[in-house]
Amino acid sequence: MASIFAFRTRSLDRDRQTDETRFGQLSRALDELAAGIETERTGIRSRYEAVSANAAFLVEAIDNSAVSAQRAGEMDQLTESLKACLRRIEVLGRQKDFVSGLRHSLDTFVDEGRKTDEESSARLARGEAQRQF
Repeated sequence: MASIFAFRTRSLDRDRQTDETRFGQLSRALDELAAGIETERTGIRSRYEAVSANAAFLVEAIDNSAVSAQRAGEMDQLTESLKACLRRIEVLGRQKDFVSGLRHSLDTFVDEGRKTDEESSARLARGEAQRQF
């Protein structure tokens, strides 16, 4: 029959290392998400600028009667493309804010966990010292 006094727990250092590994993985995943969002936003902004420049040249050409009415129809396509870019930039901005919030929550959670661990370790150490006297 097993004794209840034979029960052992893992060391605090091992638990801390496991937690650091787990939250490190989550932190890296959030960093990757943020980087991917920012890369896409940069690409969309570049596309927006290019389309804006094309639209400006087309408007100038239309004003100068330098293009046919058929080419003037391209303006609608450029306008729709600009609207799509702005919508996507807005969505990516919300995603960036969301991931930023997650990252802040993670950092706060990890910091609070460390403080709690340190306080618990200090209390345990004081308790052990008191029992020895």
